[in-house]
Amino acid sequence: MLKPALVTVTLIIGLSGCSNLGVQPWEKGQLARADMALDSEKLDLALDDHIYFSKEGSSGGRAFAGGGCGCN
Repeated sequence: MLKPALVTVTLIIGLSGCSNLGVQPWEKGQLARADMALDSEKLDLALDDHIYFSKEGSSGGRAFAGGGCGCN
């Protein structure tokens, strides 16, 4: 008798932790800051570009479609 009640309470508590997913309107200002951007670090972008064009055989790989094989 106690086990189903415990499982039910545990399930309700676990699911209530996921009830507030997403960004609230008043939090969007924090996420719009320049330092919160995924590409805020220019050195990281340069290293990622170097790795990408070293593997793909093309330069400017993030901005263009296709690979380095010329078979778009």
